[in-house]
Amino acid sequence: MHKVLEKQGKKVLLLGNEAIARGALEAGIGFASTYPGTPSSEIGITLAQIAKDAGIYFEYSSNEKVAFEAAVGAALSGVRSLTFFKHFGLNVACESVFPSAYTGVKAGMVIVVADDPACHSSGQSEEDIRPFARVAHLPMLEPSNAQESKDFVKEAFKLSERFKIPVFIRMTTRVDHMRSVVKLGKIVKGKTRGKFIKDIVYRNFPPYIMETHEELHKKLDKLKEVSEKSKLNFYVNKNIKSGFGIIVSGVSFDYVMDAMNDLKIKVPVLKIGFTYPLPEKLIKSFIKRFKKILIVEELEPIIENYVKRLAKDFNPKLKVLGKPDYFPYSGEYNEEMLVNTLSKITGKKYEVDLRAHKKKYMKIKEPKRLPVMCPGCPHRATFYAAKVATRGMDVVYGGDVGCYILGLFKPMETQDWMFSMGASEGVAHGIRKVSDQKVIAFLGDSTFFHAGMPGMVNAVYNKSNPLIIVMDNRITAMTGHEPNPGTGITAMGEPTKEIAIDAIAKGMGIEDVRVIDPNNVNLMIKTIRELIEKDKVSVIVAKRECQLLAMRKKRKQGIKVAKFEIDPKVCKKCGTCLHLLACPAIHEKHEIFNIDKNICTGCAVCAQICPNKAIHAVKEK
Repeated sequence: MHKVLEKQGKKVLLLGNEAIARGALEAGIGFASTYPGTPSSEIGITLAQIAKDAGIYFEYSSNEKVAFEAAVGAALSGVRSLTFFKHFGLNVACESVFPSAYTGVKAGMVIVVADDPACHSSGQSEEDIRPFARVAHLPMLEPSNAQESKDFVKEAFKLSERFKIPVFIRMTTRVDHMRSVVKLGKIVKGKTRGKFIKDIVYRNFPPYIMETHEELHKKLDKLKEVSEKSKLNFYVNKNIKSGFGIIVSGVSFDYVMDAMNDLKIKVPVLKIGFTYPLPEKLIKSFIKRFKKILIVEELEPIIENYVKRLAKDFNPKLKVLGKPDYFPYSGEYNEEMLVNTLSKITGKKYEVDLRAHKKKYMKIKEPKRLPVMCPGCPHRATFYAAKVATRGMDVVYGGDVGCYILGLFKPMETQDWMFSMGASEGVAHGIRKVSDQKVIAFLGDSTFFHAGMPGMVNAVYNKSNPLIIVMDNRITAMTGHEPNPGTGITAMGEPTKEIAIDAIAKGMGIEDVRVIDPNNVNLMIKTIRELIEKDKVSVIVAKRECQLLAMRKKRKQGIKVAKFEIDPKVCKKCGTCLHLLACPAIHEKHEIFNIDKNICTGCAVCAQICPNKAIHAVKEK
């Protein structure tokens, strides 16, 4: 039995993301949907593993907008629904998210969105999604640990059904990926079948929409009253006499508590779990007794600015401490940061000299290592072929979101920009329209289904001619090997129609579409050289299964993989394999090039590109 399905009353060690999944089961969901994105991926991975046993429906949708819309459809039909994605996913979905506040929902609906302070797995921007709640007029809750993650989901569904409105839960990477003991509640068997009942309020169009907008603000006023009394906001050390207090939200609450324990101090704390609407009266009653208030929140100063506005009216002498004097606008907080901040404010010194401790360990020189593509990754072969094929040309390479983002590092350097999913094509089109430079737009198979088709259509329609290379590794690899519309299997493990990327491209009117195994390096080089000179859009589908997935299948089937080795007598140490292909299985030791057979996957690309024919396969003993 999966630990997320354990019985009521049991205490289980769960990730924050696993706790979200359990909370949804305890809330009685019947429908869940997502597009995978770290740091929220494990919610989907967990639901995919347990959906059939739990008796719920779960899907990986083609993108976050579709995932949200599908969940709305279920909720409007009377089935409790959960949808979830990372912060960039909310950007994609928001065109449909905003109107949902006006229409409302029939059954409970919760939207879990994961921010990523410090950009652990997010290359485009460091974003704070809390302002979305205010702009969209949707309530938002914010847990600090795994237990709260589970419990807040249940509370969010109660709010959603009471007020007939979707409810946000804001997670961050550290809450998503922390492990802590969670006491389980009762799993509720929810409805999985419903019926859509027609209602004029669902038709977001004038003149109805103005009336609905007015009603929405009345609903928010009532939600604010709920926030004032909510147990999700609570005090710590409420009655301690102190010259200052702390208001904190999210994972920073854990850092505050640890820092106070380290310094052996007690400071009154107001922990905010109901992020929007904020509990105005509760905050006023807390800050009126202090001369100074420290606001602890990662990323944007949302609560800090709110407190400053409140203080102007009734406590103008209050000093609100926060950004940028005590905390940065960017990145994560941590226990050490809070120890230093509280020590600075209180004058209480920590018994451990953190600076000396840090200075001592800064002397240890860790070897620097950039993130790399896996040994045998087909994307490496694609990038190598593109670099060789375009050598000497004035060419730019369009970057996109996926494993292939690692192509931005040396020696490949085949990602000259990266904005969002599908942007490789849109930007490439614009460059071709105003420049004589050659352009190759790279994107993956899952990205193509997510946001790549409109860019391809636009390039055809507006008579552009970038070379588009769709790197089809048969899976959504970067976030956890989730299926996508091209893999032929659903999140529930059921076989389905496998949608062919090349057929879609041809259906758009693109005349030159080639499907090539990227590990056939010479053919890839030849084809890229040919197609980059075309005066119309052309497409290469570089189709080869993710090597991790392929190796996993071979191990299950007991298939032995041929490993490769370099003959030192033939090798001229030209560096083609080590410095241009840069496979992590290849290394130099004592001025001799070697292949580490422990991580070699037998892809044979190095053997193809070696100009001296020094690399060959060896039989496994």
